[in-house]
Amino acid sequence: MAQQERAVRTRRAVIEAAATVFAERGYTAATIAEILERAGVTKGALYFHFDSKEALARGVIGAQIENDYWVPRELKLQEWVDIGMTLAHQIPLDVILLAGIRLSGDMQGRDLFGSAWPAWIGLSTKLLTEAKERGEVLPHVVPQETAECFLGSWLGTQMFSEANSNWADLSERVSVLYNHMLPAIATPAALIRLDTAPDRGARVIKEAERVRQAALAASEA
Repeated sequence: MAQQERAVRTRRAVIEAAATVFAERGYTAATIAEILERAGVTKGALYFHFDSKEALARGVIGAQIENDYWVPRELKLQEWVDIGMTLAHQIPLDVILLAGIRLSGDMQGRDLFGSAWPAWIGLSTKLLTEAKERGEVLPHVVPQETAECFLGSWLGTQMFSEANSNWADLSERVSVLYNHMLPAIATPAALIRLDTAPDRGARVIKEAERVRQAALAASEA
């Protein structure tokens, strides 16, 4: 068990170090040597988990789609909103998300290591499909089309916020994006229940942390 825990910590340290280097330098300029130095692990430990720089990039991209920042909701449209709002809050603070943005936007490198975009589209499609089945989404809505449209709008919003304020206003801009899109897809009964306030992401992250701590305490009891 202790060995497994060490392996998990080592893998996480390597991913965070790789993310830091990719976020700062981009994929092409990043080197294994610098990632090793940032991670503080041996070359053998790194290659045990990732056998190449491409694998490191895939590991960073794969770490994007985690539910550490949000919790399941009865109202699936709210869960979809929560994902976008928590990401907006965390992007300026989380180097793994920053690296994922840079790697996913690398038009040349994506042939080597892929992109986070398909996974985000898949997650949005799943939640929107569940929302439609529960009567939260209007009948004409095609979940995958909406998911793809939202991702494109999200990327443009994120890029504009980065250029305009270094992401300082990203939560406000994503809130506006949801407020424009949701009336076109949500049923009136669901729409009036949705919380899209700019501080929604920060509040959900605190809630998710409380849930994790409660689960940890229960497991140790």
